[in-house]
Amino acid sequence: MTQPPSSTDARLTREGTVPVPGGSVRYWVYGDGGIPLLCLHGGPGMAHDYLDTLADLSDQRAVVFYDQLGCGASDRPDDPSLWTMDRFVAEVAAVCDALDLGRIHLFGNSWGGWLAMQYTLDRRPDLASLTISSSPPSVPRVVTEMGELRLRLPADVERVIADHEARKVFDCPEYTAAIMVFYKRHLCRLDPWPPSVERSMGPAFGAGPYLTMWGPSEFGPVTGNLNGWDITSRLGELDMPVLLTVGRHDEMWPAHMEDMRGRIPHAELAVFEHSSHMAFVEERDAYMAAMRRFLDRVEGAHR
Repeated sequence: MTQPPSSTDARLTREGTVPVPGGSVRYWVYGDGGIPLLCLHGGPGMAHDYLDTLADLSDQRAVVFYDQLGCGASDRPDDPSLWTMDRFVAEVAAVCDALDLGRIHLFGNSWGGWLAMQYTLDRRPDLASLTISSSPPSVPRVVTEMGELRLRLPADVERVIADHEARKVFDCPEYTAAIMVFYKRHLCRLDPWPPSVERSMGPAFGAGPYLTMWGPSEFGPVTGNLNGWDITSRLGELDMPVLLTVGRHDEMWPAHMEDMRGRIPHAELAVFEHSSHMAFVEERDAYMAAMRRFLDRVEGAHR
């Protein structure tokens, strides 16, 4: 069971469940008023908990979290046909409609950023802004770049990963420990990990969506429904204020995000020098300051 944000003093104003295609999802709203910020978590299959620092922004606006279907506190149906990009896009739309969010700021991290961009391209919602955190637009390029980072791991760690992947043995302590070396470098560099990050990747994690959408190996090849996903050619259609964020040590390369910035008409890029994939956790104060500047500027331009 996921929990509401624990690393913030933000005020929980409402929570509950809403129906979406395939079941119901659990949501939490912090603060009220202003243009809401809707936050889409990664995975596919992680719970929202690791995003809880974004509730820091609820002093000026409502900040909305939900656990996507198949993970966290939401329903967990055992139906692989549900784990498609189209259904997740419909889920975002259903949450927005059920909570009557209206015009929103949309935030997505990792898989959540891919989902945010696909939702924006497919549904053309009335967005005040879009923030894409560590979510470059090409899965094939991501896999290639993550593979290069993997080869920079210590030789003994890389041997363990290569051996287990060759034998297709993924669910064992030795492989998990080797993958954790990569995660400590390129997912979250804090030591120890905050409880919110541990919760999102522990019992709250939904293996069904992850395996169906991505596959058993973090490094690919991608065998699931995200295989070949690439919206690079459509980035010019994101015609709203866009903030791109990435960590210098991210598994999603800053160079890939910089290429993305050059293709989006009204985009800016913030690189967090001491972070990897979770800059909003790893450099919390600096990240929230960057978000506040961006959101205040966007809202000031529309007054």
